[in-house]
Amino acid sequence: MIRIGDFARLGQISIVTLRHYDDIGLLKPVKVDNFTGYRYYSVAQLPRLNRILALKDLGFTLEQIEQVLNGGLTLDQLRGMLTLKHAELEQRLADEQARLSRIAARLRQIELEDSMSAYDVVLKTVPSTMIVSRRVTIPTNDQVPQYLNPAFGEVWDYAKQQGVKVTGVHFAIWHQPAEVLMNEDAEAAVPVDRLVPGSDRVKVYQLPETQVAAAVHHGDFEDFTQLHTAILKWIEANGYEVVGPYREVYIKHNPEDYSDSATEVQYPVKKLNS
Repeated sequence: MIRIGDFARLGQISIVTLRHYDDIGLLKPVKVDNFTGYRYYSVAQLPRLNRILALKDLGFTLEQIEQVLNGGLTLDQLRGMLTLKHAELEQRLADEQARLSRIAARLRQIELEDSMSAYDVVLKTVPSTMIVSRRVTIPTNDQVPQYLNPAFGEVWDYAKQQGVKVTGVHFAIWHQPAEVLMNEDAEAAVPVDRLVPGSDRVKVYQLPETQVAAAVHHGDFEDFTQLHTAILKWIEANGYEVVGPYREVYIKHNPEDYSDSATEVQYPVKKLNS
């Protein structure tokens, strides 16, 4: 018989780990001294310990390892677990590779501009959303409030008339590039809980789930050019392309004091060559 310290050294694990395996019934000692409490193991238990360590190295939980060792799994079930673990690790590698690419892009940006961007761009998925919307054409950019605000009012009134519940903050969908400042094609949208009939002026439809590159601006709308530039640079640097109209989500909208407002700009994107 081998004392726990020697057995731990043979298996290259800690005594604490062996005690834990004993406590959960994964690897129990062949003998426990009733007087001293010392645990003793056998050389014949080393293969079981090695199997535990090998399965743990593959990413299995101790509960899963216990099932494997105690015969609670069929060969097909074990094959399925290994296949699933393989897929999980492949996805993790892909995620880490994508993170590595984003780090490299940020380093290139810093080297080119010799400064930190005023905006941090994040990649996220916007869920599918039912909206009530009113689309308008805005002659010039300085007229955005006098066209878009009434459009939102019309949308909210229509949602109320139809008895639908507004489920989030309002937003605008812009159907042209941000640099276009005349005859702007914009859509005032409010998310709602269900589909209802539209009208000749107000549309009700489902926006699909969309992956977006997004950044948040706090303050008035005077510096939005920098925000759009930061997002578009991020999209190009990280190997994405814009695939639809961008959105302005009015997280906090204070018409009385725009400096107290918070707006998130979202560009729908997809990975190039994907």
